[in-house]
Amino acid sequence: MKYISTRGQAPELTFEEAMLTGLARDGGLYLPAEIPVMSQDEIAALAGLPYEDIAFRVMWPYVSGSFAEDEFKQIIARAYEGFGHDARAPLKQLNENHFLLELFHGPTLAFKDFAMQLIGQLFQAALKRREERVTIVGATSGDTGSAAIEAFRGLDAVDVFILFPHGRVSEVQRRQMTTPADSNVHALAVDGDFDDCQAALKDMFNDFDFRDGVKLAGVNSINFARVLAQIVYYFSAAVSLGAPHRKVSFTVPTGNFGDIFAGYLAKRMGLPIDRLVVATNQNDILHRCLSGEGYFKGDTIPSISPSMDIQVSSNFERALYYAYGEDGGAVAQLMDELKNGGFNVSQGAMEALRESFDSGRVSEDETLATIKHTLTHSAELVCPHTAVGIKVAEEHRADTPMITLATAHPAKFPAAVEMASDEHPPLPSRMSDLYERPERVTRIANDLGILEDHIRRHIAE
Repeated sequence: MKYISTRGQAPELTFEEAMLTGLARDGGLYLPAEIPVMSQDEIAALAGLPYEDIAFRVMWPYVSGSFAEDEFKQIIARAYEGFGHDARAPLKQLNENHFLLELFHGPTLAFKDFAMQLIGQLFQAALKRREERVTIVGATSGDTGSAAIEAFRGLDAVDVFILFPHGRVSEVQRRQMTTPADSNVHALAVDGDFDDCQAALKDMFNDFDFRDGVKLAGVNSINFARVLAQIVYYFSAAVSLGAPHRKVSFTVPTGNFGDIFAGYLAKRMGLPIDRLVVATNQNDILHRCLSGEGYFKGDTIPSISPSMDIQVSSNFERALYYAYGEDGGAVAQLMDELKNGGFNVSQGAMEALRESFDSGRVSEDETLATIKHTLTHSAELVCPHTAVGIKVAEEHRADTPMITLATAHPAKFPAAVEMASDEHPPLPSRMSDLYERPERVTRIANDLGILEDHIRRHIAE
């Protein structure tokens, strides 16, 4: 399997090369040159299998040629052995025809663990074979950072620097990033919002002297390996409800579009998905775009669902690539226009997007009300991001079973959950001392030169 850039000007790479590279050198995002398709019989055969076995069968076509079969099976096993639920991604029924896919049983209590734990093992295997060391820099609105630090902490071949917006993540999210004592991980609180952190990361990848000098690698959702790992739970959930003989729909609370793009690929692979519903909070650039208003940046407004406080959704570029008929030049032009504030989507591309995606927007008051309603009527205490998904899912629910992705444990956002429900969500016992652990964090200016200098000086301390 070869990987190509959404902007069409970077060389084709293998899966391993694309994974270790992260962002293409033309500024684009890597995608498989061809999307593998599973037959109905192959999908039906997934029913009843352990999550790890489903993961191998779904992901193997994407990675063959970079890893041996047994090696990849062992990597998957190590990735998910630390999860707190044997099903890894269990389904719960909320009400008639509406189900919750719990993706928060990993070590940092968020869906990002599914991808990050796998990437940590993939990087370790690849770098050991190559006898190389890399510097990973990531930008996070909350969950990616803690998941990355947990996945890479203590590894010999990796230094990790995570940029997060100072004062704009929950206390639990912050402490999960700042309390690990391993010397190879570094938490950087940037004076700015998530879009500033994400922009700085992209600027680092486009500064080739810095990129090559520190052997920069990325594990944000710009890295296709992240998206690949997330495809799996669409298959595991759908077959649990009768796929391929029964269609299902998914609602995904999303800011950066990576998680729902994984669902789009699952659909292209043959999974009978009816609708993919994008759920946004008040930072609603995706909903506005899918409603025909163009893709134009606004101000990022802090919310009680901070992981979605994003105005530039990186993975939307991948969706645009397919919507524009796999025309890398058209995508590159759109991304140039985005630098000046945004762009309108052509009529043909909008029609292509609407063939798969619906969307909805949820206010702060509606989010709080949904947390309370879900607890009262379904006995489920949910995080604010999941509540955004549930609210939008209810608005789009039809005869097809609807699966809403529960992206984080409510204990990651205790203030908002308690405000809505009058219940304080406790941390799992393995994290009960999180508030007592000492923190290691550097507050830093939103300045590319200062960030790059700090990273150079703190590699392999």
